[in-house]
Amino acid sequence: MRRSPIVVVLLLVISVNGFAQKKEKPKSENWRLVWSDEFEYEGLPDSAKWSFEEGDHGWGNNEMQYYSSADTTNAIVRDGKLHITARKEQKGKAEYTSARIISKGKGDWLYGKIEARAMLPAGRGLWPAIWMLPTDWKYGGWPASGEIDIMEHVGYVPDSVYGSAHTKKFNHVLHTQTTRGYRVLNPYSAFHNYTIVWDRSKIDFYVDDTHYLTFKNTGNGPEEWPFDKRFHLLLNVAVGGGWGGLKGVDDSVFPQSMVVDYIRVYQKQ
Repeated sequence: MRRSPIVVVLLLVISVNGFAQKKEKPKSENWRLVWSDEFEYEGLPDSAKWSFEEGDHGWGNNEMQYYSSADTTNAIVRDGKLHITARKEQKGKAEYTSARIISKGKGDWLYGKIEARAMLPAGRGLWPAIWMLPTDWKYGGWPASGEIDIMEHVGYVPDSVYGSAHTKKFNHVLHTQTTRGYRVLNPYSAFHNYTIVWDRSKIDFYVDDTHYLTFKNTGNGPEEWPFDKRFHLLLNVAVGGGWGGLKGVDDSVFPQSMVVDYIRVYQKQ
């Protein structure tokens, strides 16, 4: 997720329609499944794969929610899917609650294909994200060690999702970030696959089977390409913030959930 201040590049490309489908096991001769959560259980997210981050300190984006820890009203697995739910309720200093789960120390990878199948929450002021941060921060604090945004969405742009990469040289603070929007006609009523394919030369971004963005390794070192270290996953639904709250928050929409069908991580055979 971006840190404020923010500059949004609105470059919308091909429309895509998606429909809820029965889960199928991956079929590929080139990729080996190394980590996944199919959410075929009930209750809190699997503690062997996920941890909670908690608090109401704004998370570097002036976000307005309290991220709760191990609270099934904000994060629960049921009917084969993970539900991360933002609610209008007071907790701590915040007027909203939600959840942010991370795979750090339980799922960390250097290169691979990372795929999430999800249906997004609807409403002005919501900011769901499926993204990655460095596990070891070898090149320093944000943005020097990098950030990969597999999917971000803001509720006031209801037909689009965004993929981004942030580094010390390429980030929104300098107005140099690599960001692209992709038009999705039904993100709230259908599941779509949000995917990156990441290797030593580039990161490719996809919605379903359509490639819409590439971030290339320039060969000029970690200020431009810090993506030669381990990263882990984060899933969250923020409320407000420097980008998500740019047009205010519509309190009438709550509660709203990001519903995740599965997360799968592959690496080359």
